Amino acid sequence: MFQLGKTIVSENIIEKEFVCNLGACKGECCIAGEAGAPVTAEEVEILKEIYPKVKPFLRPEGIAGIEAQGTHVVSDLDELETPLVNGAECVYVTFTDQGIASCGIEDAYNAGEISWKKPISCHLYPVRVQDYAEFAAVNYHKWPICDDACTLGQELKVPVYKFVKEALIRKFGEHWYAELEKVAENLNK
Repeated sequence: MFQLGKTIVSENIIEKEFVCNLGACKGECCIAGEAGAPVTAEEVEILKEIYPKVKPFLRPEGIAGIEAQGTHVVSDLDELETPLVNGAECVYVTFTDQGIASCGIEDAYNAGEISWKKPISCHLYPVRVQDYAEFAAVNYHKWPICDDACTLGQELKVPVYKFVKEALIRKFGEHWYAELEKVAENLNK
């Protein structure tokens, strides 16, 4: 681990390789698990605001889930997250004709209906950020459903931090990412 500003960063985001392989996993990360995607208090307000524009991009099951639970929920651990459809996929999940999970929020963004891409936790995946009082921990999250992404990342030689570059810049800024690249260069010498 190393420190960058007010973050403690796992070397795994530099050493591990990863590229989503949607053809293989079908977007399982938006379906599997026991909870929705983590969201921040600020993102809760954004979800409420953009819902009317995102709604036309969602499946009836997702709309019903949001109408019943809200645009976000508070977990048993008192954490904010996206709601689920019947305890399974995220309410914001849509599916392509090929059965690949997509994000209705991102679909609305790509269509120019909203200016917010999706929750930062989704955008950053497989990087997870845990905020503490004095710093944020930046870690690589290894999940067996992403084994195909690890294999593709190794084939293409794309480290995790490069795969999520846009999201890391969105979260921490250009300067932070430039410093991360310097650390990566030094580690790879």
